[in-house]
Amino acid sequence: MIKSDKKVEKVFQIEIVETLSNLVEISAENEQEALLKAQELYRNEEVVLYPDDLIDTKFNIFKYG
Repeated sequence: MIKSDKKVEKVFQIEIVETLSNLVEISAENEQEALLKAQELYRNEEVVLYPDDLIDTKFNIFKYG
């Protein structure tokens, strides 16, 4: 009988999720208007999040085979 010390490796997919956060002050008549203004600023790249705004990183096993 032949013994084998070879380990069988599997392939794993790891999801890396970074969360960036920045507080922006918005003047508005109500919460919905403030939210819409903030979204527009973000879409127009007037508010940009940078690596310094990183608050969390998570690693999740998404799938393996």
